[in-house]
Amino acid sequence: MSRSKRKLDHIRHALNRDEIAVNSFDEMEIVHQSLTDIHWDYISLQTQLGELSLSSPLFVNAMTGGGGEKTEVINRDLAIAAKETGIALAVGSQMSAINDAQEKRSYQIVREENPNGVIFANIGSEATVDQALQAVHMIEANALQIHLNVLQELIMPEGDRDFSDRLQRIESIVKHIDVPVIVKEVGYGMSMETARQLREVGISYFDVAGYGGTNFSKVENKRRKQPFRAFDQWGIPTAISIAEVKASVPECHVIASGGMRNGLDGAKAFVLGAEAFGMAGHLLRTLMKEDVETLIDEINHIHHEFKIAMMLLGVTEPVSLKGKPHIYAGRMKAWLDQRL
Repeated sequence: MSRSKRKLDHIRHALNRDEIAVNSFDEMEIVHQSLTDIHWDYISLQTQLGELSLSSPLFVNAMTGGGGEKTEVINRDLAIAAKETGIALAVGSQMSAINDAQEKRSYQIVREENPNGVIFANIGSEATVDQALQAVHMIEANALQIHLNVLQELIMPEGDRDFSDRLQRIESIVKHIDVPVIVKEVGYGMSMETARQLREVGISYFDVAGYGGTNFSKVENKRRKQPFRAFDQWGIPTAISIAEVKASVPECHVIASGGMRNGLDGAKAFVLGAEAFGMAGHLLRTLMKEDVETLIDEINHIHHEFKIAMMLLGVTEPVSLKGKPHIYAGRMKAWLDQRL
């Protein structure tokens, strides 16, 4: 199967994903505060993610590209929404365009539509330094995501099987790229052990992309004659993964993604120590089932939800949410009691 056809398959299956029974953010509660001494108009969504200054804590996380005209239209509309709402945008894996120049247009459209926006490039951990540079230059990216997707590759019928030099490749890229390098998962979360390994090779930006959102085990299983269903529930839930990474590498910059549903989930992620939160599947479904105007309205609604949480906790900037009173329950409490 061609890479382009596979990209379109991923979109189709992701749009029809099953909802998980329990989202990890439902096992975390912020302790309500009845008094606040701030004015709504003084609340700012301006966010600092390491070297990156963002107008919003929310960004459109990596989804698509490399599927020809269909994915070009999707990326164009995502870029329009990002520009109108002032949020950053990450493109999907650019390996298809690196291997086939005809696919470049489906990525470059985001910079054309949003010339002054913050845009993240995206490559797989199999990429070389030269390929990483190509990805950044292709869209004049402000940062580079390197995605880790071992389980997805193993379940994918045509996936990779050799991961012996991935950490060394990541280290080489960090040394030769002059924009922030973000290592992200694709729905399985990051452990404290993984975070420490990555920190040792120079990574300071982590997108945990935990279990709870688009499940690529299920997506790839739908493309198999004999599915590996045993791995459909594999992964570290997003809220738990944030806690693990921050506990093991406290100085790092953490991005929350993986099943983020609303602005309150985003605020909870900030309480745990995240500095930004990404949404992919929810925004894609909104765009595909409605239109770009509805997507813009939904992003503004998520911003409003985030600001309500800030107001309730008496903070005027997202970073001040960190460590606000909260409790854990259920699986999350049991996990953190044993791991941290």
